[in-house]
Amino acid sequence: MMPVRVALFATCFNDVMWPETPKAVVRLLRRLGCVVEFPLEQTCCGQMFTNTGYAEEAIPAVRNFAATFAGYDAVVAPSGSCVGSVRHQHRDVAARVGDARLQAAVEAVAPNVYELSEFLVDVLGVTDVGAYFPHRVTYHPTCHSLRMLRVGDRPLRLLEAVRGIDLVELPGAEQCCGFGGTFALKNADTSIAMGAGKAAAARRTGAEVLVAGDNSCLAHIGGLLSRQRGGMRVMHLAELLATTEDGGA
Repeated sequence: MMPVRVALFATCFNDVMWPETPKAVVRLLRRLGCVVEFPLEQTCCGQMFTNTGYAEEAIPAVRNFAATFAGYDAVVAPSGSCVGSVRHQHRDVAARVGDARLQAAVEAVAPNVYELSEFLVDVLGVTDVGAYFPHRVTYHPTCHSLRMLRVGDRPLRLLEAVRGIDLVELPGAEQCCGFGGTFALKNADTSIAMGAGKAAAARRTGAEVLVAGDNSCLAHIGGLLSRQRGGMRVMHLAELLATTEDGGA
């Protein structure tokens, strides 16, 4: 059986602020036998425009994404938010342009774009990825992965198979953390109140680490946790799953 040829869609905010997360995706997928490539032409998926009503401004990003990631068996990203944008908003943008070639290009690429847990469970068919993480962990399902992509229990199934882990349930797990991209800027007081509630729930679990699949949400919750000085840290799912017993990939 030929190895799966995967393109890593790092996402712009991970590339700029949390580069260890896409690096972890590469280590993990290579460990599982995938051929991983990083197309250098990739840029923002355009979500910052589409989510704030600037669909016209998103058109160049959509064109670039469709061209850059054409021809791969799969495109994998450590962000439910960005994958949700590609799978659900790129079609709308392409239709708005009325460009049949762009619409065809989007239709060819978008179905092959996966959030990391979807790819591992649904495409590779694995839940035990050989990870080792001897710590008490709780999991926050981010809104886009939960409601837009409907990843369901895939991340939890991956976490449950990690050796040494003590996985505890997060109270009110499905409640939004309050980040919501520009929502956190436009409605800062509400966002902080929602995030504080999420952070308090996480601390009540007694976990050492809060895990999620989107670094934007982790940045919001993690900032609040650091201010509460509870000693709890946040970690992306990809980085946890890339950890092995010998500390390597």
